Formats: sequence, structure tokens, C-alpha cells
Amino acid sequence: MHTNLGRAPLSTAARRAVDAAAGYCDLEYDLEAGRRGSRAARLDPLLAEAAGAEAGIAVNNAAAGLVLCLAALAAGRQVVVSRGELVEIGGSFRLPEIMAAAGARLVEVGTTNRTRAGDYRHGDDVALLLVVHPSNYRVVGFAQTPALAEVAAVARERGVPLVHDVGSGLLEDRPEAWAAGEPSVRGSLAQGADLVVCSGDKLLGGPQAGLVAGRRDLVAACDGHPLARALRLDKLRVAALVATLEAHLRGDLAELPVWAALHADPAVLAARSQALAVRVGGRVAEGASLVGGGAAPGREVPGPVVRVPCPAPADAARRLRAGDPPTIVRVAGDAVELDLRTVAPADDGSLAERVAGAVTGPG
Repeated sequence: MHTNLGRAPLSTAARRAVDAAAGYCDLEYDLEAGRRGSRAARLDPLLAEAAGAEAGIAVNNAAAGLVLCLAALAAGRQVVVSRGELVEIGGSFRLPEIMAAAGARLVEVGTTNRTRAGDYRHGDDVALLLVVHPSNYRVVGFAQTPALAEVAAVARERGVPLVHDVGSGLLEDRPEAWAAGEPSVRGSLAQGADLVVCSGDKLLGGPQAGLVAGRRDLVAACDGHPLARALRLDKLRVAALVATLEAHLRGDLAELPVWAALHADPAVLAARSQALAVRVGGRVAEGASLVGGGAAPGREVPGPVVRVPCPAPADAARRLRAGDPPTIVRVAGDAVELDLRTVAPADDGSLAERVAGAVTGPG
């Protein structure tokens, strides 16, 4: 789910849905009634069902979802956030600046490395408590973070909502080792969050979007805010997101390329890697794939890589990037490394030809 490479590839069903929606479609037309309809009529109920929530809405990215929540629920009032969660995401997009743009007043509590549930009792005009999952970094060592349920208890005590930005779009808690500590939408709601904000790409495996799910009254307040119109999804992303959510609701995670890659059969990967190594003059070594940007920071999925020694690996990597299509490899010491986890098996042959040419080609 590399941010710079477009994050989650869309499923075949999502691509077909985008293609079908690219022309005329019933985006805001009620076919049965023969009059204007709502673009949210199909998407919002699916989102609520997938999230296990009373209601849900989708906007154009997760940051927009958070801005909408803050503007609709906390404009002119205080929002309590741990100092350890004042995150910056890509493009110098910082949480304090997002809050200021939404008209909310930041109350920082705790410290960078240690925050306790009682810290969330600070503030005298508090509209909501905000917990932000640090989805692109980790604080380790002498660190403490309260359980979400503890913060939810403080929110109930204060009579204000708890908003949890879970980041990655993981719908439910997972047993995989790489998912340990990665919050899910359903898990957060079960622990007492009133609203959850997340991405529609990343671990959800769909198009870029921001999903907001939770209490019906809070979702309605967000949906009724003027910003909701400015941040809404276009028809192509609506179509792709509907197809992606339907796959989750069917339990067909294998349809989604991100999950197919995460669950790739180790034996099949090993056999493909060995065949590729023979063709390019490399060898198979133990390696790992990072789950991706904005999700499970630093977590790896072990698997084989193909190491191909060459005199100038950086030059070989540059030639591969300049090809059509561009091929991205790792440079490790005196070799380039190939990880087939995200390569379609049908592309193994053309990949072998390109790599063999690049490692022997001119600088």
C-alpha cells in the first residue's frame, strides 16, 4: 500500500464498476421513482453495515473526514488530544493546523510519550475527545497510552463524544501478527468510540476516500454541514467504494489485491521466486514485505525475495524505473532485490526479461 505508488490497487469488480459509471449512470437518479435521488442511497447503508455502525458517510479522504467531524461538532470549542498524537501526514499536513482550519480549539494533554486516561479531563469548554492512531510511526520505550475504552469512559463522564481516527481502514480486528495493535473500525466502536474516521484505500482496499461511521445523530450532523457538499465523492469513487464494501460484506477478501498480497501462499511465492531467480541469475533469500504507508507502521510480512547481484545496482534500478511499465526494485548492497508478493503471476515472464536486461545493460 505504498503511498507514492498509488496505495491499494482496485479489485477487478471495482474497476468494472468505475468503467460502468464513467458514462451516464444513476448517481443521483431514482430509477424506480423516476425522479432525483441521492448519491448516498446505496453507499451509506453499505458503509454502516460494513462498519457495524448506526450510520456512515464517505468524503474524499480521511483528512477531510476528520475536518468535517471537527467543523460539524466542535467549531469554536475545545477538542482534547494527546500530545503524542499531534501527527503530521504527507505534505506537512499537521493535526493542529487541521483543527484550526476547522475552527476547533486544541487542548493538548499528556506528553509525547506518556498519556493517561485522566489527562482527558482537562479543558473547560470541551466539544469532544479525539484519539488519533499514529499510523505512520511508533513511540517505543518509556511510553504509555490509555486503552480506548478508558478514554471512552472519560468521554461518557464528561458527556461529550469520542472520535477515533483509526487511519488504515481495517474494518475488524485481525489475527495476523502484522495486525497486532492496528485498530479497526468495528473494534473501536465496540470499545466506546462514538465516531470512527478512516481511509477507504489502505487496508480497506478501495479508492481514496474518507469514511465516517458511528452514532446516527453525529453522522447526521456531519452530513448536514455545508462542508459535506464540498468534500463529497465523485461518481467513480462512489462506484469503486460500493464494489469494495460489497466484497468485504461477502467475506471475499481474496478479491481485493491488497488482501490477496497479504495472504499470498508462501509455497507459491517460493516457487515463483525460485523460477525467477534461475532466469535472472539470482538467488532466493529470506526477506519481508512492509505492510505499507499509513497502516501497521514498521510491520513486516515475511517472505522470499530474489537477490540479483550486479556491478551497479543503483544504475540497474534506475533503468528499471525508466522502463514501460516502470519497475520498482529494492537496492541492497551489491544487488537489486525483487519481491513477487505484489507482482501478478502473469507478469513473471516479462519481469524476468526486463530485469535480465537491466542488470547487464549500459549505465
